[in-house]
Formats: sequence, C-alpha cells, structure tokens
Amino acid sequence: MDRRQMALFSLKWNPFINEVPTEGLFISPRTELFCSRIERGLILEGGFALITGEPGSGKSVTLRILAQRLQSIPDLKVGALSHPSSNLADFYREMGDLFEVELRPHNRWGGFKVLRERWQSHMEGALVRPVLLIDEAQEMHPQVLNELRLLTSKEFDSRTLLTIIFAGDGRFPEKLRRDDLLPLGSRIRTRLTLEHASREELVETLNQLQKRAGNPSLMTAGLMQTLSDHAIGNYRVLTTMAAELLHLATEKEVVQMDESLYLEAFTTPPAIQPIR
Repeated sequence: MDRRQMALFSLKWNPFINEVPTEGLFISPRTELFCSRIERGLILEGGFALITGEPGSGKSVTLRILAQRLQSIPDLKVGALSHPSSNLADFYREMGDLFEVELRPHNRWGGFKVLRERWQSHMEGALVRPVLLIDEAQEMHPQVLNELRLLTSKEFDSRTLLTIIFAGDGRFPEKLRRDDLLPLGSRIRTRLTLEHASREELVETLNQLQKRAGNPSLMTAGLMQTLSDHAIGNYRVLTTMAAELLHLATEKEVVQMDESLYLEAFTTPPAIQPIR
C-alpha cells in the first residue's frame, strides 16, 4: 500500500489484500471455537484435524490465524506446507527443512527413523511438540498421506510424534474415503467445515477489516450491504471487489467509498446502438 493511499484513507494497511497482517484478520465465532479446540486439546495429545471448504471460504486465513496462535506457545514448533509435495522424497526433504532434521529422502525407512528419533529427543529433552499445517491437502499423493499416518502412529512410541492440521477443498474428504486412506480418515479428531458465508457474516467481515486497518468509516453501510449481496457467500469474492473499489477511490481521491462508486466500477454501461 503506497503512502498516498494510506494518507488519503487514514489506513495502516490495505484491509482487502491477501497480505493483511494477522491482527487485521476477522475471526468468526466458529473459527475461534475450532482454534481453541486445537490449542486446548489436539496439540496436547497429537493427531489430525481437518478444515474443509471451497476456494475463498477462509481455509488459508484460518491456517494463518492458527499458525500465529500456536507459534506463541513456547513448547511448540510449527511448520507449514502451502504446496505439499507429490512424492515421498520431496516430502521428507521439506519436513527436514521445516523441523531442522537431517533426512536422507532417498531412504524411506532411514528418513523416518531419523525424523522420529530427532523428535523423540526434543520431546524428552526440551519437550518440543511439532505441529504441521498443510494447505491444499487435496493435492497430496496417497502415499505421502499414509506416511503422515505412520509419523503420528503410537505404534512406534508412547507419545504421538506429530500434530497435523489439513486444509483442503471438497476433494480431500472424498480422497480420504479410499480404502487405503480409511485408516487416516478415521483418525481425524477435530473438523471445521467452512460453508457459504451469510450476508450478515460478510458485512461483519468488512466492518472488522476496515476497523482494524484504522478507518471504520472507509465504506458506507449501504456499500457494505451491496458488496455482501453480490459476493455469492464467498470471502475472496468480497475482498476482491472491495480491493478494486479501494483502487478506484484512490484514483478519484474519494475519501469514503459508497454505492455510487460500486455502480461506476461494476455496472456495465448500455451498449451504443448503431445509427440506422
């Protein structure tokens, strides 16, 4: 966000872009409940959690919020995969980088043994509990998913070695119904399903985003209602439209965005009829 835009609208940041600081994000009550269940339950015992929803429903935002909160817990080490690998060799290499473990990804069982022993030593000595956040989980290869199940299995140790939070679209729950992945699906203990947002939820999102960015009157109430009515229940559509309006308002040096700006930006002008 440039200085001109910040000065014109009295903003600390652009509230409608992906790079909004975590403290500027809106946390819905359902997301708050899910994060609390992870913080107070799952990370103490290990295992799997799952966030599902279609693109733009808030999965990645939920992971960002959860990551920040978990990173504030002293005895946790949090790693994140935003584009998970499709093969075991790359998977182990990424895990080694995330958790600072020297792995030899060409040797599956050797890599697993080194990783497990490394984590065991941390838990026994420093009591470090590893947590892995995985976005776009629907892209993961079944072999890698089964490897994750092995890494969290208590067959190898009295403690679960890893807590994993998946985020994926509707294809991921379908994938977990495969015969070879049923053991993994049955181990998911905490779930959050993100569905289409209501008009009220979208309006509240806009309210909170602009308030936390420093200007609670950036938009009129009428514009927030209009945007929410046309966002088809999708947070990404909502913020994309809002970002476009903010850009137009900057060009026009309009200090408060209203419905007339929406009409200018998104209403198709009537076609010019040819003269006969």
